[in-house]
Amino acid sequence: MPSGILLLDKPRGLSSNAVLQRVRTLFLRQKAGHVGSLDPLATGMLPICLGEATKIAGQILAGRKRYRFTVALGSATATGDAEGAVTTTAPVPPFDRAALEALLARFRGPQTQTPPMYSAVKRAGQPLYKLARAGVTVARAARAIELFELTLRALAPASLELEALCSKGTYIRVLAEDLAAALGTCGHVTALRRLYVEPFEKEPMHTLESLAETRARGDWPRLLSSDWPLGHLTAVRLTASEAQRMLSGQSVMAQVAGAAAAVRLYDEAGTFLGLGEADGRGAVRPRRLLSLSALSLSARAP
Repeated sequence: MPSGILLLDKPRGLSSNAVLQRVRTLFLRQKAGHVGSLDPLATGMLPICLGEATKIAGQILAGRKRYRFTVALGSATATGDAEGAVTTTAPVPPFDRAALEALLARFRGPQTQTPPMYSAVKRAGQPLYKLARAGVTVARAARAIELFELTLRALAPASLELEALCSKGTYIRVLAEDLAAALGTCGHVTALRRLYVEPFEKEPMHTLESLAETRARGDWPRLLSSDWPLGHLTAVRLTASEAQRMLSGQSVMAQVAGAAAAVRLYDEAGTFLGLGEADGRGAVRPRRLLSLSALSLSARAP
């Protein structure tokens, strides 16, 4: 059973978890997890870690994400997108492209954002969206985010098509509502596509249909190796004895420049062993290792 990272082009109308369960079925119920939820309305890149690759999912979560989205002006919904019932309407004041460009410039950069009630953020173990469906609203702490890019793609009298490159934790629905409010009206998202998650911006995606066709032929789809997104981490190559000690949970001495940081570990043959932690003083300890039975399927070091 292959382990690795599957880049799925999520279709509209399915939740991220529903898509994940379909993929797990195609992969014979193998352990799997998606990285970064997409709303049912949204389409686009949903990285899914299969098997031992689930152990490096946290490294992918930190990646920046690029979205293209459409904002309908003049009406707000309960969910912030077209899935929810309209709760508010307001006239759309006249504005021109120059005014809009100046507004977008104000939204770029570090800022805080309050997660919406219709989100997977948990409160006392309960997802906020379940509370929202029950008509309960609770206070939410604002979170630090950053918009690295925010550009206008198309402009109509009552809608905007925009593209954003943003940090993890950014809610496009909240951004759309805030933009509409700054224009003196209200709004909601009618289309949303995640173009990519870093560092996978140039990698092709699979669809549920293409996966089903591949499996029907008795083949496995192409997966990215578990260490593929870890190129930003220092690679530490271990001797046979050092690898054995590491896999036994012991630290080894290895020269890693800089302060304490996560590193990727390989044996003498270039087999990816998992993640380690360099203490900045010459020692590396195991942090998150692949199981011994999976090492034969692991990738080679870049």
